[in-house]
Amino acid sequence: MRLSACLTGILLSAAFVAAQAPRASAADDPNWQACIGNATAPADRVTACKAVIDGKTETGRRLAAAYCARGYGLTETREIDAALADLNEAINLNPASACAYTNRGRISASTKDFDHAIADYDEAIRVDPTFALAYNNRGDAWLSKGDLDRALADFSLAIEHNPKLASAYGNRGFTYFRKRDVTHAIADYTTQIQLRPDVVTYINRGNAYRDIKDLDRAAADYGEAAKIAPTDPRGWRNRGLVRLVQDDAKGGVADYDKALQYDPNDAYSWSNRGLGKMQLGDKQGAIADFCKALELHPDLQTAQGALERLGASR
Repeated sequence: MRLSACLTGILLSAAFVAAQAPRASAADDPNWQACIGNATAPADRVTACKAVIDGKTETGRRLAAAYCARGYGLTETREIDAALADLNEAINLNPASACAYTNRGRISASTKDFDHAIADYDEAIRVDPTFALAYNNRGDAWLSKGDLDRALADFSLAIEHNPKLASAYGNRGFTYFRKRDVTHAIADYTTQIQLRPDVVTYINRGNAYRDIKDLDRAAADYGEAAKIAPTDPRGWRNRGLVRLVQDDAKGGVADYDKALQYDPNDAYSWSNRGLGKMQLGDKQGAIADFCKALELHPDLQTAQGALERLGASR
């Protein structure tokens, strides 16, 4: 039985904080606290930082920190032009703002301008050689450019400077996986899960286990992904694939039922559920699924071949 595999090798994007901002004292007003606080929601951060900036009570590094924090908030709310203006102003006010360089680098990376992103991360690291997040994000940019060795080195430096930076382990694990070093990939994914479990890391570790044919552990990780985010189809479809490979057609079909409930436009899920129904002897159900797969993806050979074997046509 030939299955259509939809691997979920998604690199985790690094989360950004308003790093390197001067610390507020207890006497500072709530707007300042919300502006630079790590837990502030993006829209609330923008509002609070605007109040700080418009109040004209801050100057120098503190004003730069407010612009950087608002730039970060605007990036999160997808107001990119305004975010860039704020980050540029932060750099004008404080050319040693690692926060501003790192956040501006993130914007460049999001538009696939990796060279400018790396230049900004370089500057952030020059300003603060211990800034783990800048190493992590530069590694992400190198990975996007296909330079796995430089990416690996940067992720390792990020972990050296901040052993609790969960995303750096996930990113390094993905880089090891790309280099076909599955053992180290699994170790790094496991560390990230211990620090901050999420859907993508469970799926990526599941993919690594599947790569070495440890299907029980792969299925368990995909199941954890489905448990964390039951409306996300990725955990269901990946576990469904493993169950079909393990000749558990009933379990596979049930998982693809869930996957299709949340993503009815995935041709591979329709095709793979059709294969499961073939195993269960449900010829008409299988034909219907293969036809739906071909409606969405007319050149899907798995579905075409299965229909031919069933003596059916689209």
